[in-house]
Amino acid sequence: MNDFIGAVSYAIAAAAYAFLTLILATCWRGRVQGGLLLLAAGLTALWAGVNAWQLAFRALPAATVWSLETLYAGSWLLFLWRLLPAEWRARRPSRLAQYGGLGLWGGLLVQPWLTPWLAARWQLTEAPLLGQLTLALAGLVLVEQVYRNTRPDRRWYLKFLCLALGGMYAYAFYLYSEALLFKRIDPSLWAARGLVASLWVPLLAVTAARNPDWSVGVFVSREVVFHSAAVLGAGLYLLVMAGAGYYIRLYGGQWGEVFQIAFLVGAGVLLLVLLFSGSVRARLRVFLNKHFFNYRYDYRKEWLRITQILSQAEDGSPLGERVIRALAGLVESPSGILWVRSPSGRFLHAAEWGEPKFRQEALEADEPVIELMQRRRWVVNLKELSRLPEVYDGLDWPCWLQDYREAWLLVPLLYGETLWGVVLLTRPRANIECNWEVLDVLKTAGRQAASFLVVEETANRLLEARQFEGFNRLAAFVVHDLKNLVAQLSLVVRNADKHAANPEFVRDAMATVEHAVGKMNRLLTQLKNLGAQQHATRIDLRALLQEVIAARAGQLPRPRLECRVTAEVPVLAEASRLASALEHIVQNAQEAAGRHGWVKVTLDLRERQAIVEVEDNGPGMDAEFIHKRLFKPFETTKGLSGIGIGAYESREYVRALGGDLLVQSAPGKGSRFCFILPLAVDQVSAEVAV
Repeated sequence: MNDFIGAVSYAIAAAAYAFLTLILATCWRGRVQGGLLLLAAGLTALWAGVNAWQLAFRALPAATVWSLETLYAGSWLLFLWRLLPAEWRARRPSRLAQYGGLGLWGGLLVQPWLTPWLAARWQLTEAPLLGQLTLALAGLVLVEQVYRNTRPDRRWYLKFLCLALGGMYAYAFYLYSEALLFKRIDPSLWAARGLVASLWVPLLAVTAARNPDWSVGVFVSREVVFHSAAVLGAGLYLLVMAGAGYYIRLYGGQWGEVFQIAFLVGAGVLLLVLLFSGSVRARLRVFLNKHFFNYRYDYRKEWLRITQILSQAEDGSPLGERVIRALAGLVESPSGILWVRSPSGRFLHAAEWGEPKFRQEALEADEPVIELMQRRRWVVNLKELSRLPEVYDGLDWPCWLQDYREAWLLVPLLYGETLWGVVLLTRPRANIECNWEVLDVLKTAGRQAASFLVVEETANRLLEARQFEGFNRLAAFVVHDLKNLVAQLSLVVRNADKHAANPEFVRDAMATVEHAVGKMNRLLTQLKNLGAQQHATRIDLRALLQEVIAARAGQLPRPRLECRVTAEVPVLAEASRLASALEHIVQNAQEAAGRHGWVKVTLDLRERQAIVEVEDNGPGMDAEFIHKRLFKPFETTKGLSGIGIGAYESREYVRALGGDLLVQSAPGKGSRFCFILPLAVDQVSAEVAV
């Protein structure tokens, strides 16, 4: 049974060291320390594999196993020797120890093959055990010398290596000293040795990751370490609880079984509480980052996390809350408050996350702590400030935080050289040391958060500017129409005294006033519904053109309508806006042609499109004017009497309908404006949005 257990034990060790060897081999860059570590890990994998094979099948000579035992132990001795300082290795006693160790190692390599001859001549049957015990003792001495001769500030990089190899050689020393004492090797100790050896693999991997100067860039995932530690801790906890439950059942009498069930259920509930406890998880993460990694943060992962939080509002939370959450996640803070700079220079309360249980509506720009963060670009550690104010130029505890002792860090959000915001973080769930790394990460993340806040504010201002732009465009459109109405009514007023007794003039005047009133009512409706969604309806373009021509008949030259179709011409549009667009162009043609010219409006159909041409015999326009000035907003040739918005608005509305407004003109040859409008589909009868 021991042979089977031992074979499994060594097989696990062989797999673990083979995996470690593979990682080291892919990362090795040719440095001596990395090469020796790779050699030792590879020989350990071979040693464990041979022992597993031997315990399973007993197919190898015993000398092979003992020679590999020497190679395995000696390779780690060689690696430890190389880690000693060069000046220590150069001393005479050390060099003598080196040569003596090499001689012992070579002798132990060949000694297993000479054991029958030595036993027959000198009866040295315990020679292999004594040699391995000597190697184990030498390993313990070297581990102690490596740790002793390492500078105190560098011991952090090697402590796990010393623990692993110290444990390895201590176990070997116990195994072989016990074997020499009782004249045999304990089968249980030998079988368990493989599992014990596999326990050192994580420590060796962490050591390799901590020492990039060995050119072995082993990457150990923080998430894997965190979850592995959590699973290992949960497993140990369950083992202890199972043992306690068994003890209760065994010695609990008649109630033992009941107490055992209740105890195990309670233990399971407690385990779930611990696993889902934010404080426990935070403490475990801090412990692992502090003791297992060169740097506290996995910067790639943290940067992706911060960017994702700031750029994606998965829960619909506003940007301010996401900024606090992103910064708080770096230091395990449970809550925070954000103030953002206003145009006046004050910092106004913008958001809070968690339950900070504190409210301060505004921070003044001349607050000493705000001025310090603006000037020095520092993260203010309030705990350190209360203890060492001289570090912060003698700054006093902020008066607005006088009664709030949960305050911990004030993080500046810098955009360029400007302090754009301030985040207050409360005390963390776990004890976190605010060293240079934590402060630099917070400052960098603060700059990232500030850029997002600036982009959001810029977008809001742009949206506001667009809203004002829409209002201004509508206002210009209304002013343009009012100008035309005023011109029509002024003409009626000027001719009233002269033609007041003429019934035909009175009828025309009343028609003009009626048209003006209708037009102004439509303008008032547009202003009242400003911002509301506009809808197009199915209208008859032929009838609409007749209304436009009738409205413009009061000005010379009277436009002439030529309809080349007799049926209804359906289009989808807002009747008042399309009529205004057509009327603007007709009016411009009248003004260009003059009282003695002519204006012709033609309606035709072409390939499921309605074509409206407005032609005049005015002075015409050159190509440069059409290209650069005709449709440019607020560009006019009418002096103070025009505002230059009619042609632009006409074309933009026609394009919004899916059509276009084209122009053909040449100096001295008049002009032709061509409206192209898509016909309404026969089945369409409902309103559609434009």
